[in-house]
Amino acid sequence: MPLVSLSLGSNSDPQRVLRLALDALEQHFGELQLSPVFESEPVGFVGPNFLNLVVCFDTALPLRDLAARLKELEEAHGRLPDAPRYSGRTLDIDILCYGDLLGVHDGILLPRAEILHNAYVLWPLSLLLPEHRHPLNQQTFAQLWRDYDKGRQALWPADFTRCVPPA
Repeated sequence: MPLVSLSLGSNSDPQRVLRLALDALEQHFGELQLSPVFESEPVGFVGPNFLNLVVCFDTALPLRDLAARLKELEEAHGRLPDAPRYSGRTLDIDILCYGDLLGVHDGILLPRAEILHNAYVLWPLSLLLPEHRHPLNQQTFAQLWRDYDKGRQALWPADFTRCVPPA
């Protein structure tokens, strides 16, 4: 079964939305590996800050079916399918890697280019899978993060707990 890595982000009630999304992913795919959660400023527009993390799991689900299930999950959490690219997101889920697939498969470019360009993807990925290699350039995610220009994007660890403590 291929190891799948996903980027999750939200800037609309992100604490609640990410908890619900993680619960739903776990129900569909079983045990999840989670990176720390980071807060970042929006890229390309003005709006509330995002919370972002990377999630990994093994799946036997074909890529096409995985992508369809993730779109359903986004929409179930309020994502509008025709929302502008640079706008707020109730829930954004992107497939970063699907095993070692390279190129365009089922309309999805793998690995996702954002891995190399956005700190909110690369930093959590480098913490979760430090020794895994980027399928194209074969550098580890830890090496890529070490060499990343950290002045390109403001990003910091967020206060996030998966479970809400009882009141």
